[in-house]
Amino acid sequence: MYKHMKKILGITVLAAFIGGAAAIGGYKLFERNQTGSTITEKQNLYFANNPLKVSSAGATDFTQAAAAVAPGVVHIKTTYAASKGQGSSSPFDMMEDFFGGGGRQMQRQPRAASGSGVIISQDGYIVTNNHVVENAEKVEVVLTDRRKVEAKVIGRDPNTDLALIKVNATGLPVVKMGNSDNVQVGEWVLAVGFPLDLNTTVTAGIVSAKNRSIGIIGREQQGNEITEEEYREYQRTGKRPDRPANTSIESFIQTDAAINPGNSGGALVNANGELVGINSAIASQSGYNQGYGFAIPVNLARKIVDDFMKYGSVKRGYIGVNFVPLSGEEKPEGIKTNEISGLYVNDVVAGGGAAAAGIKSGDVIKKVDGVVINDSPDLQERVGRLNPGDKVKLTVLRGGALKDYTVTLKGEASVGLTANNNASKGAEVSKLGATFAPATQAQKSKYGINNGVVVTSVTTGKAFDNIGVEKGLIITKVNGQPVNSVADVQKALPLGRNNMVSISGVGEQGSYNYSFPAQ
Repeated sequence: MYKHMKKILGITVLAAFIGGAAAIGGYKLFERNQTGSTITEKQNLYFANNPLKVSSAGATDFTQAAAAVAPGVVHIKTTYAASKGQGSSSPFDMMEDFFGGGGRQMQRQPRAASGSGVIISQDGYIVTNNHVVENAEKVEVVLTDRRKVEAKVIGRDPNTDLALIKVNATGLPVVKMGNSDNVQVGEWVLAVGFPLDLNTTVTAGIVSAKNRSIGIIGREQQGNEITEEEYREYQRTGKRPDRPANTSIESFIQTDAAINPGNSGGALVNANGELVGINSAIASQSGYNQGYGFAIPVNLARKIVDDFMKYGSVKRGYIGVNFVPLSGEEKPEGIKTNEISGLYVNDVVAGGGAAAAGIKSGDVIKKVDGVVINDSPDLQERVGRLNPGDKVKLTVLRGGALKDYTVTLKGEASVGLTANNNASKGAEVSKLGATFAPATQAQKSKYGINNGVVVTSVTTGKAFDNIGVEKGLIITKVNGQPVNSVADVQKALPLGRNNMVSISGVGEQGSYNYSFPAQ
C-alpha cells in the first residue's frame, strides 16, 4: 500500500512539474510574442486584448469614434537651428507655398513649429508627416496626459511625405489601423489633430474623392509623367529625356473635413474609429481650410512604417516604365491610340522589371492585379506598397488585344537611383552635407544653363547648411568644374587652393557663388 501511494505521489509531483514548466514556457512564449516585429503584429496583439468598442450604426454620431481616437493623436513640436541664409518660413511651406503662399518672399527659417502624430503601438511608435519633422534639431511629443517626451526620428520618406518617430514610453493609447482600400466616396470621416496650435480638435466631413494626385510631393523635379514638349523631342531624336526617375507617390484621400496647418500628420478616421489616412495637405488660396484636405492612405503608410522598423529604410520596388496618363483631352503628339483611359507606356527602362517581362513602348496599361487603372495614382499607390522581388500582374492593351504580363519589381538601381537611407531623394556627398539629383531639361531651360545638379536636401550643421545653401538650388560648377551628376561633384571635390571649396549656381533669387573651407 505504501509503495502504491508513493508511486502515485511521484507521478503527481512529476505531472505538476511538467505542467508548471509548460505554463512557464507558454508564458515566456506569450511574453515574447507581445513585442511584435511589425506594426501589423503589434496592432493585432494590442486589439486582440483591447477590442475597439465603436459602432457606426444609427444616427450620425461620432462621439464613440472621437473618444476612441483622440487619446492616440499627439501634438508634435519641433525646433530648428537658425539658418545662416534664407530658409523656408515653416515646415508647412510644402502645402502653403503650393496652395497659398507661392508669391511671397522667402523668410528666415523659424526656430519652432508644430504638427500632429498618431500613436500606432503601445511602445511608442508614432507616424506623422515627413514635412513635420524634416530638418528638425529636436522633436518633442506632447501626449494626451500633457507629458512632454522627446522623440527620436526612426525614418523619413519624402517620396510619400511620411515619417516614423518613437518616444521612450509604454502603455500608450493606440489608434487602430483600418483598411483604406475599403474607403468609399461619400463616407463619413473625422480629422483629428492640433490645428493652429489648438488642443486636440476633431472635425467631420465626407470622403470627397480617392486617388488624388495634386503634384505637391517632389514637385521640384519632373516625374516620370513626360510632358508634351519632352515627348515630341523624344520622338524626334529618340533620346530619352534627361531627368531622374519619379519616385514620389501621390494617391491622396480627399476630404472636406476641416484641416488646417497643424493638422499635418494627424489622423483621418472612419466612423468605426479606424485610421484610414494620415492628413498631409490642404488646397487653399489663403493657406487655411477651404474644404479641400488630403490624406495619405493608411495601407501605404503601413508598408512605409514596417520597412522602417524592419530595415531602417524604405525598400521600394519599381516596374521600370515611363508613361503618360490617357484621358479624353487632347493627347501629346506621337501617341497613336484611341484609348481614353489607362497609362500609355512611352519608354521602358532598360534592365528594369517591365523590360524583362516583355512590356514595350506603345503598350497601354489597363489593370494592375486585376484592378482597373485610370490614372497614375492608381498605379503608384498599389506598387508603392510592394518590395523589390514582389510580383505584380499588369494587364496591357497591345494591338487591340489585352494580355497579362507578370512583372518582378526591381530596386532603385534598376531606374538609375542610388540607394541611401531614404532621408532624401538623390545621392549624398558627405563632404558638402547635402544630397543631389541631376537637373532636368526643364530646369536647365528655365535658367538658361547647360548643366547642373539640384540640391535635394541639406543636413543641419554641415557645410551647405553653414553657408546658407538651400534645397532646390542648382549647382553648375564645383571648384570651377561643370557638374551634371553626383559623380561629377565627387570628382571635382579634390580641394582647391588653401583647402577651400568653391561652388557656383543659380536659383529663384538669381545666381550665386560660395567659397568655404572643406570639412
